[in-house]
Amino acid sequence: MKKVWMLIFALPFLLVAKSDFDISLNRIDDQVIELKYDINDEDFYFAENSAIYINGTIVNARKGTNTIAIETEGDKQLYFIKSELHDPKLFYLNKNATKASDIPLWLSILPPLIAILIALLFKEVIIALFIGIFSGAFIYNGLQFSNLLISLMNVIDKYILSAVADPDHMSIILFSLLIGGMVAVISKNGGMLGIVNLFSKWANSAKNAQLVTWILGVTIFFDDYANTLIVGNAMRPVTDRYKVSREKLAYIVDSTAAPMAAIAFVTTWIGAELGYLQDFISNTSINTEISAYGLFMDSLSYAYYPVLAIIFILMLIWMKRDFGPMYTAEKRAKATGKVSNEIEEMEGEEDLSALDPKKGIEYKWYNAGLPILTVLFVTLLGLFITGHDDTIWTSSEGFFTKVSSTIGNSNSYIALLWSSLSGLLVALILSATQGILTIKQGINMMMKGIQTMFAAIIILIFAWALAKVTSDLHTADYLTNLLQGNFNLIWLPLVVFLLSGVISFSTGSSWGTMAILYPLTLPLAWELGITEGYTEAETIALLLPVISVVLSGSVLGDHCSPISDTTILSSLASQCNHIDHVKTQLPYALVVGGISCVLLIFATLQIPFIISISIGLASCYASIRIFGKKIEA
Repeated sequence: MKKVWMLIFALPFLLVAKSDFDISLNRIDDQVIELKYDINDEDFYFAENSAIYINGTIVNARKGTNTIAIETEGDKQLYFIKSELHDPKLFYLNKNATKASDIPLWLSILPPLIAILIALLFKEVIIALFIGIFSGAFIYNGLQFSNLLISLMNVIDKYILSAVADPDHMSIILFSLLIGGMVAVISKNGGMLGIVNLFSKWANSAKNAQLVTWILGVTIFFDDYANTLIVGNAMRPVTDRYKVSREKLAYIVDSTAAPMAAIAFVTTWIGAELGYLQDFISNTSINTEISAYGLFMDSLSYAYYPVLAIIFILMLIWMKRDFGPMYTAEKRAKATGKVSNEIEEMEGEEDLSALDPKKGIEYKWYNAGLPILTVLFVTLLGLFITGHDDTIWTSSEGFFTKVSSTIGNSNSYIALLWSSLSGLLVALILSATQGILTIKQGINMMMKGIQTMFAAIIILIFAWALAKVTSDLHTADYLTNLLQGNFNLIWLPLVVFLLSGVISFSTGSSWGTMAILYPLTLPLAWELGITEGYTEAETIALLLPVISVVLSGSVLGDHCSPISDTTILSSLASQCNHIDHVKTQLPYALVVGGISCVLLIFATLQIPFIISISIGLASCYASIRIFGKKIEA
């Protein structure tokens, strides 16, 4: 009966109301600012001390007029204020001003939107990202034309510099450069061509070449970055031979990497996911016997988008059909032999020709296979070394739980650095000991490989800088607040899925989206269930799809966004024009995302999982059958 009432009556997303609330920010001196607020709604009820957050600092709110003195944060000039009493607000307080100016929070969505639109319209990613960062810096500096020049300088001294200075970002840059160097060496020593010849036994057609790429993408599941760079670089010569477009290769690489890393139980993502779940368990009244890992595993039955995205690729390959811009790209590749746009090939032709195999040598697969296997092995070894904890392995948990906990506790960035350096050294040693390349020639090839990565690395750095802009302007807070309206509780998973997708698309970061939404949505789902009088088991049943859809939605948004780091890395590894990759992947991601939304509605209506997933698979097949067209070789 209770569930029937839920279907009839609406329940607010947040059980709060907005009060008549006046707020201002003023400067007292160089060290102290003053927060004034007036709560004049006599009918509004709130706790005796309701929290107001100003840049994360908690102050207490009471009815009436209040004045609170707060110490300044160094050179901080932008202040973000939020509470349950009012919509989030941004204030800009100039060093020389006494009264802060109100910055409309909706402006925070403009920098990523500007970057995305310019990139898609003009196919120029670096300029698009630069303008997006500059517009964000201008907003950050109070929209004052007197700060126009300093905003321009902030692009480099504040945002680009912070993106490069981040240790995790620098780890990915070094990993990518070392992998690029390794790929150049194993290309020159004939190892990559040896792998082509080896895979040709199975990848003896365009269909089978794509199928092998898909299998490798699913197999190398433990890290999305390693997956993308290894599979893309290893399979590019194979798919080129059978006239598979670079756009199709980039799509297969991109849409197997993140989905597999997101749902597999032993990945570099698992640590962050389990960390958010453990924090939630520790801070709520949920049964302490319930483990974070158990919640994660149970939630996977609602991970429709990652699962369907992986199967959708397999269906496309098996049915030999494509639609939308991908059909155009595949038709071009089959008809003309141009695996990528002619302009892009002309621009990169000189650099790529330097990576051609050395003439007059035997092309041995293990000259590439051993370095690649070294990368895989050392990555796994590094994950275990950096994540090993005696308390984990002496516990009573099962073996797979111990492995997952160890991986989750590891430092994946250190492991990737170890593995890429090891792979490069193995490639150089193999080349030198066989007399294929001297040490000097090997180093020269390594440098050429590193040079080929520079353009993509610049795009990656600019994307990280734009993500910092969206963080400073609280774009995610704006989007979250925008969608916090009145709707039935049963639609919570669907709304969180859409919200997760929008935030990930706007910020270009799956991890950033999870960091924002997990601490918000997990307690929300729990409190709404308890407030509605659910039992603990019923509340957990509401919680499970929310856990899954934050993850799924962030991967969907990541696949659609031209400013996503993994999307950029997929273009890099496949040597595909980045905007071409985004344009060809977008329709496929949206189709699978739309089907996933329908399945979430089915789950909300308590339709059994086996029926829902069967309908989802049938819908994927029907979409390809109806819209897809065959391209004969």
